[in-house]
Amino acid sequence: MASITFDKAQRWYPGADSPAVPGMDLEIKDGEFMVLVGPSGCGKSTTLRMLAGLEEVSSGRILIGDRDVTRVPPKDRDIAMVFQNYALYPHMSVAENMAFALKMAKLPKAEQERRVREAAEILGLTQFLDRKPKALSGGQRQRVAMGRAIVREPQVFLMDEPLSNLDAKMRVQTRTDIAKLQRDLGVTTVYVTHDQVEAMTMGDRVAVMNLGELQQVDTPLDLYDRPANVFVAGFIGSPQMNLLPATANDGVVNLGGYSFPIAGASGEVIVGVRPEAWKVVPETEPGLTLDVLVVEELGSDGYVYGATSLGGEERNIVVRVGARDRIQKGQVLTVVADPSNVHLFDAETGLRLGG
Repeated sequence: MASITFDKAQRWYPGADSPAVPGMDLEIKDGEFMVLVGPSGCGKSTTLRMLAGLEEVSSGRILIGDRDVTRVPPKDRDIAMVFQNYALYPHMSVAENMAFALKMAKLPKAEQERRVREAAEILGLTQFLDRKPKALSGGQRQRVAMGRAIVREPQVFLMDEPLSNLDAKMRVQTRTDIAKLQRDLGVTTVYVTHDQVEAMTMGDRVAVMNLGELQQVDTPLDLYDRPANVFVAGFIGSPQMNLLPATANDGVVNLGGYSFPIAGASGEVIVGVRPEAWKVVPETEPGLTLDVLVVEELGSDGYVYGATSLGGEERNIVVRVGARDRIQKGQVLTVVADPSNVHLFDAETGLRLGG
């Protein structure tokens, strides 16, 4: 096991007008599960591939522990990678797939069998060791790919969107398995995904990326409760935070015709309100008026998708409601937000304001 350090690591593809990753500065602790998350094209997979040695580092450096691996070949970095597409050999059995890297390293046969057997027990694959990949489900194949990484006993696990090819139910089960496995093994893990729900449920810390740059690195709850800017606020959370333009004067924020106090607020701001932070009140009370467009009933709770007019423009708003509130499409609701649960961002820079 080892820590990982990105020290101004940059990847600039030949002929490109700008770098894919302008300069990554990130410290990953020994034994930590770090998730890189962001939209497609944000540079998260490029960052992972630089760490793996599959992409050249144009400038800066990468360290695993105290060892500079910037120019070290992938095979000598003591890492194991799990890919999105499993990358299993179809003509080999599960046991042969898992042992392949050990065979290439010329480990003794008995040691190969011991490691494969132990990994199979951890992953629940013991009864499938003699099967070929085509006889396995998608989730089982992904566990074989993980087993192939585990038997190498590396310092670092790298996982590049390993759940993308699984159905929704299998993704939930497998992400739980991966998180538990990492905690049991204690191996430093870097996991790439575009799915913020995966990031929030799996990572010890989460690094949110956009356009090749880190936006915020924090624990899942701190990302949710204290987003550093508008991008993080809109990306983390499902449904996403409501982000609405407003004006503030002398500590009073005016959101359309709805005003509420927030100490120190002034000028043009963006108001952020999580769906669960809204409260439906009687229409006789002051608040924000919402025309209900769609109601999602999920059993345990529900989400109201509505529209309101702000600054002459129609804005969409999502409100979490009780599952038995019986709100219908076409209704008009009045909603208010507790000022202590409202996030403020600078309208020009997008950065968080206040504490």
